[in-house]
Amino acid sequence: MPFEILEKQELVPTIYLMKISAPRVAKKAQPGQFVILRINEKGERIPLTIADFDREEGTITMIFQTVGKTTAHLASLRAGDELLNFIGPLGNPAHIQKEGTVVLVGGGVGVAPIFPQTRAFYEAGNRVISIIGARSANLLLWEDRMRAVSHELYITTDDGTKGHHGFVTDIVKRLLEDGVNIDRVVAIGPPVMMRAVAGVTRPFNVKTIVSLNSIMVDGTGMCGACRVLVGNETKFACVDGSEFDAHLVDFTLLMNRLAVYQPEEKIALERYKCEREGCLC
Repeated sequence: MPFEILEKQELVPTIYLMKISAPRVAKKAQPGQFVILRINEKGERIPLTIADFDREEGTITMIFQTVGKTTAHLASLRAGDELLNFIGPLGNPAHIQKEGTVVLVGGGVGVAPIFPQTRAFYEAGNRVISIIGARSANLLLWEDRMRAVSHELYITTDDGTKGHHGFVTDIVKRLLEDGVNIDRVVAIGPPVMMRAVAGVTRPFNVKTIVSLNSIMVDGTGMCGACRVLVGNETKFACVDGSEFDAHLVDFTLLMNRLAVYQPEEKIALERYKCEREGCLC
């Protein structure tokens, strides 16, 4: 059964929003889960975290960045086009309960998957402090949405074009050093950012959760491609996660594994561009 694209937007350069008609997935979706999609019979399977869901509409919203062949192909589709496969929800839901003060940190495209968790923690009665960051102001995502479900919202940009001139970790460190009683930190974004957040919170012994975006194939724990090292134990991000204790994650191994197929990814993207432009490669 094909899955129709109901809406497609370019939110900021290279980052797109897609709303997909998938009633059965929407019915079961929870914050922290993901889907695996395939565009057509010749396409690869890629995981994308659920950025939002609407049970009444029967829709799933995804936000993705064009980094390789499949995301470039996905970005070329329009409302009315269809996806061949759209499987989910996969992974374990985020652990949401009333804890007190929760700090949610989103970096770059990671703001999208942090949003449903922010909303859920807010609705559960927590004091929610949100921190979102990007390289520049024109790359910031969902500021209004995050503000609507946060008691406090901090913005950081690497170049200082909006908010704090620096990194999300600067704000996390400031809050901790100012004595804010934080019960939990959740961080989603590039691995280097999540590792930095873990490094800041570790000396303060604050529970910190990260969502790992390791390479996946089947998303059901059978292939083992998404294995990560957590507390010196091998875990599968698709079925054991995708959320883990940040203070136990081996981020160096994670980043090394994410880089394994970069040469092949570059070749595939160049071939795809050639095919679309009709050039000889």
